[in-house]
Formats: sequence, structure tokens, C-alpha cells
Amino acid sequence: MTFDELYQDMSSKLKGLVPEIELHYKAELAYKIIQLKEETNAVILGHNYMEPALFHSIPDFTGDSLSLCQQAAKTDKDIIVFCGVRFMAETAKILNPDKTVLIPAEKAGCSLAEGITADDVCWLRKRFPGVPVVSYVNTYADVKAETDICCTSGNAVKVVESLNTDTVIFLPDEYLAANVAKESGKHIIFPTRKSKKSDLDHIDYQMIGWKARCEVHEQFKVDDIKNIRKQFTDILVLAHPECSPEVVEAADFTGSTKAMISEVQNSNAKRYLLLTECSMGENIAAENPEKEMIRLYSIRCPHMNQITLENTLKALQKTQYVVDVPEDIRRRAAQSVERMIEIF
Repeated sequence: MTFDELYQDMSSKLKGLVPEIELHYKAELAYKIIQLKEETNAVILGHNYMEPALFHSIPDFTGDSLSLCQQAAKTDKDIIVFCGVRFMAETAKILNPDKTVLIPAEKAGCSLAEGITADDVCWLRKRFPGVPVVSYVNTYADVKAETDICCTSGNAVKVVESLNTDTVIFLPDEYLAANVAKESGKHIIFPTRKSKKSDLDHIDYQMIGWKARCEVHEQFKVDDIKNIRKQFTDILVLAHPECSPEVVEAADFTGSTKAMISEVQNSNAKRYLLLTECSMGENIAAENPEKEMIRLYSIRCPHMNQITLENTLKALQKTQYVVDVPEDIRRRAAQSVERMIEIF
């Protein structure tokens, strides 16, 4: 693809989303990255939460965490550049120990992943012996290593049901756990390190959760949905399952980022509101120009926001911010991730 072809393609998709004066500069960066990834035998994975100029230019594959994990597991490239946050790049390394995995920003973390530690998982195992542990893929490698099986927001219920057990530990997202518990008909509790055994002995529960949240999705409220429905009575509201159970209940559709994209593409609704990271709404709008995406307000993940075209170019130029996972942790984490992929 020539620069002119790339620029025209980006321009046709991003008109109205990226200012014209900025678009040419972004296209120049993207063109350099595309050339460099060919020279270095690299593959670029772009999460749905990437900014539109990046999402619609340089990735070889785009999608949610599960689909990108699957692509990472199949790649034959020498270098994997993961345009997403650190736990995603770690997962790519877990599945590709012999590949060089780069993340374009040194501190692209995740409030949810940082909400639980491997030591917390070990404490829960001791407190609830014999109960299997399911960890959301939005966790760091050391947590995955202490886990029986991982899940995504898209296959969480299926993973829980696959265990055929009366009780399960589900970590770390408080809201996702509550939504999964409701869908699977389980009563959930949220113990803390301060919880006494006697406090829980007489409580009926089938799921044990943990109080960690996504700093983006916890900001959406039921009143937001009520207010937008007053203005647009025909709007279809889609909520990510990391939103609170109350928000999920008030929405018309709930699903992973992949499921939300499919719903917009297949629905005949006139207007859409996505309760998730705002860049994804812009990316969907670029791919579905005939559909009206209503913007409630802009909530950008500060960690995803660190992944830019500029930083991606530097990562490839300097082979910087290499993601490594200690082998003993990687081997154990790989088991939980591979079990997740098999179930999907």
C-alpha cells in the first residue's frame, strides 16, 4: 500500500472523527510503522479500545482480548507488538515464549488488574479450600499462574458452568462477577482479608468474588441511561458486563466488546449508545457511518490512552518495552489461558 492509498483509506473512515490537519500527520506515522513492521517481521495487534487513527491503520488484527489472544497463539512472526495494556501483552508472551513481545508504552497498566495480587489468590484458596478459581483475563501473569482457568467477559458464564461445581471463586472484577452470578443463578459473596471465618459460616453462597473494578466502567450510572432515553426514545443502549449490575439491567444489550460490535452491525436500531471505553464507539462509528452513535460523555481509559502511533513507532524502532514473564510463572499461567481458549 502506498502512502496516498493509506491516507485516502484513513480519510474515508475517519472523516469527522479526526481533524483533517491531524490526519495527514497520523497517516505519515502509520505509513512508517507499516514499513517497519515488514522489515522487522512483526505483527501488530490492536485492541478495540485503541484511538481511531491507530485502530484503522496499522494493526494486522483487531478485536477483543480473547480474539487477540487467539491470534497471538497462531502467529509465525518474530515480533508481536500489542497495542493494548500490559496484561494483554503478558498474555501474548505467555502463549508465545519464543517471540519478542513489545508494548508501546512502559506504564500502560490496568486499574482492574492491579486490584488483585497472586498473594490474594493464595489467601482465597486457603480460606476456601478445594474451590476452583476462575480469573478474568484482565489480570497479570502471576495471578493467572495461581488460577485454574481464565475467562473473558464473552465466555465467563460458559467457563463457570464448564466446571460443574457447586461453588467457584471468580476474580477480580466485582461487577462482572455479580453479573455472571446473576446469569448463572448463583449467590455471590465478596470476602476481604478482614473477613472472619465465622462471618461466612452461616451464609449461603455459590460464588466468591473480589472487590476490584474497572475505573472506566464503574463511572456509568443508571441515571445516564434514563437521561439519554428521555432525549432519544428509540436508542439502543449497550453495556459492557464490567458495568454495575444495575446499569446492565437498565441496558438493552450486554456483552463483550466483540458482541457489542456485532449487535450494532446486525441491529436495525436508529441510534446507539455504548457504555464502554469511548474510543470503541468512535471505531464502530467509523466502520458503520450509516448508523448514529450517540455520545453520552467521553470516558477514555488513561492506560489505553498511552498507546499511540508515536509510541508504537518508537517501540519498533528501538525494540523497547519488551514484555517478559518468568518461565515458572509463564508455564502455570499458560495452562489457565489455554483452558480458556479451548472452552471458547
